[in-house]
Amino acid sequence: MSKRIHILGGGLAGCEAAWQVARAGLDATLYEMRPVRLTAAHKTGRLAELVCSNSLKSEQENSASWLLKQELRRLGSLLIRLADECRVPAGHALTVDRDVFSGLVTEAVEQEPRIEIRREEVTALPEEGIVVIATGPLTSDALANEIARLTGSERLFFFDSISPIVDAETIDYSVAFRASRYGKSLEGGDDYVNCPFDKAQYERFLEALLHAESADAHIPDDAVYFEACLPIEELARRGKDTLRFGPMKPVGLVDPRTGRRPYAAVQLRAENARQSSYNLVGFQNHLKFGEQQRVMRMIPGLERAEFLRLGQMHRNTYINAPALLTSTLQLKTDPRILFAGQISGVEGYVESIATGLVAGRGAARQALGRTSLAPARETALGSLCHYVSSANPRGYQPANIAFDLLPPAEEAAATRDKSVRRAAVCRRAIAKIEEYAVPHE
Repeated sequence: MSKRIHILGGGLAGCEAAWQVARAGLDATLYEMRPVRLTAAHKTGRLAELVCSNSLKSEQENSASWLLKQELRRLGSLLIRLADECRVPAGHALTVDRDVFSGLVTEAVEQEPRIEIRREEVTALPEEGIVVIATGPLTSDALANEIARLTGSERLFFFDSISPIVDAETIDYSVAFRASRYGKSLEGGDDYVNCPFDKAQYERFLEALLHAESADAHIPDDAVYFEACLPIEELARRGKDTLRFGPMKPVGLVDPRTGRRPYAAVQLRAENARQSSYNLVGFQNHLKFGEQQRVMRMIPGLERAEFLRLGQMHRNTYINAPALLTSTLQLKTDPRILFAGQISGVEGYVESIATGLVAGRGAARQALGRTSLAPARETALGSLCHYVSSANPRGYQPANIAFDLLPPAEEAAATRDKSVRRAAVCRRAIAKIEEYAVPHE
């Protein structure tokens, strides 16, 4: 078998996989169809472009997302290292300047002599060599149909949406105020801009949101949304206080104008290090653009806001991973083919990077004639791969990393203190990931 490894897709998973192959001393060909052909959501031809949020989630010690990133750091993840280099203030989250991040990834991959980048659309899988499919949730129809033919299973998909971005100079700071919840920040700053509502303002906003017109799109009435990224209008339909206990929760905030907690609040998170634009956190939606501007300008402090990007929806494609993949992310019927990233059945940026790392390392081992290895089940990385390969294939839904995917730590199983149990799980996982980090012949 040829030792050159073909990697389809230049997103987070594909770039990480290519980097891991190169670190193993092997050659990789990375295929990316952009900018020759753009997707419905991407705007540039840069590698690892972040389409939705710019947050890689919590960096709070002993959280599940923190643990997964800690494991990836110990395994030499390129993308997590570069994310650390271009983070912007966002409380306890690892949030990046998305333009700087994609620029750094593109530069690093382009300068790696063992990675050849081909800017072309792939419509059929290479017949020779090992193949990592990391084409993401926006896989082209031609390749998605080829994957469905290859796997013999019906293609699955759900609908996802992205949040608006506002020009920082158009925010009214006489109303909006800077603060992190409970004053907590990794760097001690006021990382978010907060738009406070009183009860009457919230009720008017909710009424307008519920009656706003949705965008025209070919989305069926029974569309399946990813629960962690529901459009705000869908949340609003679940009850009048759903938003106040979700993306508009005011806990941990004090409005300096009143000295009290607001009735509700919208948080804005910086998009870049210059803080020249802000993302409306949790405000992904599927409204007509004109309606979005009308409704969003009802948010206190955003009455004169100029939007650099408005929310929209797109289809996310993924395979029925438990029916198709092993814990090493290899196709059961053809082990030379591996899947990584959101198409493999995970959700989230860090999870995509993580599966890219596993697939890249696994592809390299296979090319070198070695046995494929899965990370230990006790690690976040291993538990994620275990979920992907072992969940119930009926009604399968992609997952973010969470503690319920990891087995409990026996040493702390008896305690009722959740923080003690989670700390024990994290200690055990970090010790176990070191075993996966050591090269095995």
